Amino acid sequence: MNLLNVFEQINAVDPEFSDRISPRREAIKSLASMSKKITLAALPFMIGELFKKAYGATAPTDVNGVLNYALTLEYLEAEYYTMAVAKAGLIPTGKPLGAITTIRDHEIAHVNFLKQVLGNKAVSKPTFDFTAGGTFGNVFSDYDTFLAIAQAFEDTGVRAYKGQAGILLGNRVVLTAALQIHSVEARHASHIRQMRRARGGGTANQKPWITGSNDSGIGAVVDPVYAGENNITQAGVDITTLAGAMGKISTNAATQSFDEPLTAEAVLNIAGLFIKS
Repeated sequence: MNLLNVFEQINAVDPEFSDRISPRREAIKSLASMSKKITLAALPFMIGELFKKAYGATAPTDVNGVLNYALTLEYLEAEYYTMAVAKAGLIPTGKPLGAITTIRDHEIAHVNFLKQVLGNKAVSKPTFDFTAGGTFGNVFSDYDTFLAIAQAFEDTGVRAYKGQAGILLGNRVVLTAALQIHSVEARHASHIRQMRRARGGGTANQKPWITGSNDSGIGAVVDPVYAGENNITQAGVDITTLAGAMGKISTNAATQSFDEPLTAEAVLNIAGLFIKS
C-alpha cells in the first residue's frame, strides 16, 4: 500500500520545490545505482535522510496534502495490479486471477475518487519501478514474488492511512471517506496474506493479521514496513499482563490484536525504493 510521489508530495507544501528539483532528481537516480553496494534494508532510510537534509519537509500538513498522499499510494497499487493482470501467465487463472483483478478495480476506483475530490489540485501519477532498481527483478515473472511485494504494499497502505487520520479530524466528510478506503485496504492485505498461505511451502503459516515486527517471510528488506508492529503496550497498558482464555495474553496475540500507524515520514522512506520519477 510508496507509495508516494515524493516530488509531488513536497511540492504540495513547498511551491518553490520545482525550481530546485533537477539536481536532487539526479541524486535519486544515482542512489538506484548504489543499491547493489549497500544493504537493501538501509536503502529506504538513506533516501529518507537525503530528502530531510535537502528539503526539510516531507509530510503532508493539511487535508489536500493528505489526500494527495493517499492518491499517490493508490496510484502505486493501481499500477502494480494493472501491470500484473496484464502479464500473461503471471497469476494462475481462476480464483487467484479473479481476486487480483477485483483488487485492481478497487484501487482504480480509489484513484478516480480521490482525483475527483482534489480536482485541479490532484498530483500527477509518478513513474514507479516495481523491481526496486533490480532488487525484485522477477516481480512480474514469479507469482510468489509478486504476492510478497503486494503484501508489503497493502500492509504499508493500511498503516499509512491510519497515520494521517489526525490531520483529517476537522473535515468529517473527508475523514469518513478515508476510513472507508482504509478498511478496504485492510481487507486487501488480509486476502493477499491468505493467498500466500494457500501457496504452502515457506508461506504455509502466513496469517491474515500481522504478528510481531516482520512476518512477511521475505526478510529484512521489508523491516521498515513493519517497524513498531511488535508493540505490546496500548494506552499505557501492557497487553501481556492481561488475562486471556488460557493464562496471560501472549506477546504474539498482543501484537496481532492491535495494528500500529505509520508516520508520513516512515512511509516516504519505504516509498523511495519504488519511485522512479
